[in-house]
Amino acid sequence: MVNAEKKHRICPVEHAGVLDFNFRKLLQNPQKILRPYIREGMTVLDLGCGPGFFTMEMARLVGETGKVIAADLQQGMLEKVKEKIQNTVFADIIELHQCLPDRVGLSQKFDFILVFYMLHEVPDQEKFLREIQALLKPQGRILLVEPSFHVSRHEFLESIALMNQAGFAVAAQPRILFSRTVALKNNGAGE
Repeated sequence: MVNAEKKHRICPVEHAGVLDFNFRKLLQNPQKILRPYIREGMTVLDLGCGPGFFTMEMARLVGETGKVIAADLQQGMLEKVKEKIQNTVFADIIELHQCLPDRVGLSQKFDFILVFYMLHEVPDQEKFLREIQALLKPQGRILLVEPSFHVSRHEFLESIALMNQAGFAVAAQPRILFSRTVALKNNGAGE
């Protein structure tokens, strides 16, 4: 039981600096990771955005005609993103959304959803995956990335099986340092 509690523990706001430091950009370059999936004018979701490590690059890629929803369960994380975008061109592109404890709580459709280092924090992955499948446009993509130091290969394969049941098909398995990664497409089975 202790392991299950640890597995679903959410990274506290006090540790946000660990998620958002310049050296990380060398190891996990947001532009390199996101560029294959995001185009100008898209509507995209940074789910579990934390302090916005990927949010800013998402905004650059969608441009002035696109929209980024930065969503997190913790208001403190959203405040960090708000501080970053205040008085910048990104303030009109990025919208902040606080998730509910048991669901994302959005209804709009997205071209792309980033789920980076947060699926292992979700207690009911099956319910969560069905919800995000419903948020994805028919030709939409999801990039799901889990930390290899928290999530075993076996656990990640179990998550992929749940993703297939929720209506996703594996499109690719790109390599990201220190991570287990899968790019998913909407196959419509979960709709």
